[in-house]
Amino acid sequence: MTHTETLQPAIISTAATTAGRPRRTLRSIGAVAAGLVAIFAVTTAVDAVMHATGVYPAPGAPPMSDALFLLAFAYRFVIDVAGSWLTARLAPARPLRHAMVLGAIGLLLSIAGAAAFWNAGPHWYPIALAVSALPCAWLGGRLHGRS
Repeated sequence: MTHTETLQPAIISTAATTAGRPRRTLRSIGAVAAGLVAIFAVTTAVDAVMHATGVYPAPGAPPMSDALFLLAFAYRFVIDVAGSWLTARLAPARPLRHAMVLGAIGLLLSIAGAAAFWNAGPHWYPIALAVSALPCAWLGGRLHGRS
């Protein structure tokens, strides 16, 4: 066996690993994006149904009560956990880590939303959304680990 024949499997193995990295990175990005899009789509749909059915007041009407904001927080919590589960499910490896990345993105978006809409409702609501982002992500990732 020559020196070249000995090195060939190592070169092929390295090439296969390197070629798989971009694909794995794209799958990771796709998993997080899918969770984020799912969360946005479902919460927007539920909000629209709540407004259409009269549970929530029409846009431009007096602000919602604390009880309605609590309802919104409750279903957002469940939807955030489900979106994090989806991200973990689609992750090519390390599902909990992918879910936590989604949670970190959710935390940043919640902070931005709180700053932008600080006077749109009770102050506890955007704070609660921000504080719950990482626990929801962790729970969704852990729920995937149990399935």
